[in-house]
Amino acid sequence: MRIDLHTHSTASDGTDTPAELVRNAAAAGLDVVALTDHDTVGGYAEARAALPEGLTLVTGAELSCRLDGVSLHMLAYLFDPEEPELARERELVRDDRVPRARAMVGKLRELGVPVTWEQVARIAGDGAVGRPHIATALVELGVVGSVSDAFTSEWLANDGRAYVEKHELDPFDAIRLVKAAGGVTVFAHPLAVKRGSCVSEGAIAELAAAGLDGIEVDHMDHDDPTRARLRGLAADLGLLTTGSSDYHGSRKTCGLGDCTTDPEIYGEIVRRATGAFPVPGAGG
Repeated sequence: MRIDLHTHSTASDGTDTPAELVRNAAAAGLDVVALTDHDTVGGYAEARAALPEGLTLVTGAELSCRLDGVSLHMLAYLFDPEEPELARERELVRDDRVPRARAMVGKLRELGVPVTWEQVARIAGDGAVGRPHIATALVELGVVGSVSDAFTSEWLANDGRAYVEKHELDPFDAIRLVKAAGGVTVFAHPLAVKRGSCVSEGAIAELAAAGLDGIEVDHMDHDDPTRARLRGLAADLGLLTTGSSDYHGSRKTCGLGDCTTDPEIYGEIVRRATGAFPVPGAGG
């Protein structure tokens, strides 16, 4: 089985619609794909309706969190999307995205970049606006050569000149809320240092003690020594280890299935979940 547990669609900051994403996942030879848009479940219905035969859909989300001033992302799988407390927190994060993006556009303009809110809104479309949309605008304007090039201290990284904080969950609250909604939590790309500051291994241990289920190890932003370090940490803490592409369509260079999750780990995630179940494709 080929299993990719971290992908994004146009419901957040990917370039594939949810329907295109599941069709492309099947074409890439995946057996299981998780749709984990940022702080939203808005792509679920379309993905389910288009799900090809032979592909299983795992519903999820990537939750925006902050711990001790450091932004981090928490992948949540197979939770009940209607659970009210978690739904309310996702809505608070989404509601803060537009004013935050407008503020970043304002900072960029102060730095001499002729970006406009109208340009960013056009790029975002109906998706949950975020930094990748602003980064795409910078590419269009010729300010940077790629979306990745925009995520530096010069521009949009966590310590960047145009960075603006947003409402984010405390990760301990995120773990509690996801578990209350019957879901499973995995810390996304925990040591992706090129994105900015990362939380300490001690903090990961505290999250594990609070009920964190796993950490994402095999990811494009982790080199081989980092992956080995994380596997050792996971073994010490009793955490599951996953691998995922973090696919964003044409917005990033990674392809579906570039990193994958072991079938036994996937089976354990499904076993632990009670809020929702994987959806088998029926040729939609």
